[in-house]
Formats: sequence, C-alpha cells, structure tokens
Amino acid sequence: MSPTTAKVHRRRSSTSPHLDRLVAFAEPGPADECLTLDCGSDPLPAALSPLVRRVTAADAVRPADHAASDPPGPPSSTSAPPPGGRMPTVVFSPARHRGDGAFATAAEGAALPYRDGAFTLVVSRLALRRPVDPASLLRETVRVCRPGGRVVIAEVVRPAHHAPARDRLERLRDPAHPGLPALDDLVRLLTDAGARIRRLERINVERPLEHWLADATDPAVAEEVRRALLEEIDGGSRTGARPRVIGGELWYTDTWAYLAAEPRPR
Repeated sequence: MSPTTAKVHRRRSSTSPHLDRLVAFAEPGPADECLTLDCGSDPLPAALSPLVRRVTAADAVRPADHAASDPPGPPSSTSAPPPGGRMPTVVFSPARHRGDGAFATAAEGAALPYRDGAFTLVVSRLALRRPVDPASLLRETVRVCRPGGRVVIAEVVRPAHHAPARDRLERLRDPAHPGLPALDDLVRLLTDAGARIRRLERINVERPLEHWLADATDPAVAEEVRRALLEEIDGGSRTGARPRVIGGELWYTDTWAYLAAEPRPR
C-alpha cells in the first residue's frame, strides 16, 4: 500500500467507506492539481482536499440553476474561456460556500472553463446524470487533463439484468433522470473522448431505501417504489434494485463502475 493510499484509509471518520474506496481508486498525490465534477453538495472535494495540492470543484449545470443570491468567487488560476470566449458565471465563494478547501465554479453545459491540460487529476462522480450531453462532458473532462494525468469516472450503471425495470424506478423517483448507463457504453464514450482505459472496477453498494427516496418528487411515488421492492422480496416481479430487509429496514443495491484513464497523446 502506497503512503497516499494508507493516508486515505486512515481518514475514514468523515466519509463513507464507499467514498473512501473511490478516493483510494483515484490515487491522489500531494502534487496533484485536482478537478472534481460533482453535484454541488457532493462530499468528494472535501475527501480529496487534504491529499492534493488543490481541488477545484465544478458543477456541470447551467449557472441559472443555482441560487441567484450566491455571491461570486474568483475563478481558479487555471481558468480560460471555453470555445466561444464566454466564461460561465462563478456562483460559489470558496470560503463561504464550500468550506472544504475547494474552489468551486459552475460550468455552463459541458463547456469547462479551464485551459487544455490544466489538471493532473480529474474525478467525475455522478456528473453524467446531470442535464448535459455525456459525450461532450467526457471530451471536456479529457481535454482539461494533462498528458500523463488521470481521469477517474464514477457512475451508477445498469445492473446486469432487469435494467429497464430499474430505469423505471429511477424515473419514478426523478422524472428528469436520464436512465442508468451501461458499463460498455461508459467505456466506449471515454475511449471516444480521447482517453485510454487503465483500470476498471465494478462494485455493488447496498443503501437504505429511505435515503434514496428522500428526493422523490411525490410521497405517492415513494410509496409505489417501496411497494414494488417489497413485492419483489415476496416473489414478485424483479425491479433491478435487488432489495432486502436488513435490521427491519428496506435496503436496495446500486452497481457502481469506477474507470481510471489517461489522455491519449494529442
């Protein structure tokens, strides 16, 4: 185990074991200039911040999707205008809005406001479920990674079986959900974006159902999802969520894919 990996495993109190595993997979180092693509409140930047030189956290959504009251903060020194010359609005103040050692910006659509090769480590966690084109975002992810650097993608992917049923549950909970990608599609998209796959892990993660349903659009929808999972446990139709009862609580299973790649020579 490398010193960096050992350091990751020593600091498990503030992050989940699942997040710790992703951080260890990313192999951060003290010289890394790191970019994370996340969902705004994602704990990933805080987990990486003590292990790298600097973290910049970009939320790849339209700036208008953020609260207008958020005061702007300075962009990273790695910033450069995207194609078209217009910088996205910076909507977070690093000190007042992140509190985790990371600079934070909002990237409009899939146009990341950074120059080519600005980062040595780019980690994307669940960014592909945002309202952006996955192929475009992955091209941008690879573009801003320095030759010899690492691009790490972490996404929930389709289960091996009953994928349409699982997508139905996702869209019940969130009608805007694009559906779960297949692992083969992620590999193809990342390769087409100009990266060479170096490592890949596929893991199953069990989670309490109520945590997942907290964002359901309607209580009646949440109840429909609960009922479908309980019926599966009793021998009903498969949902792709692989439910079971643990300690009297209903749990389900996500399948995560971790991919580590490097930019091919341009």
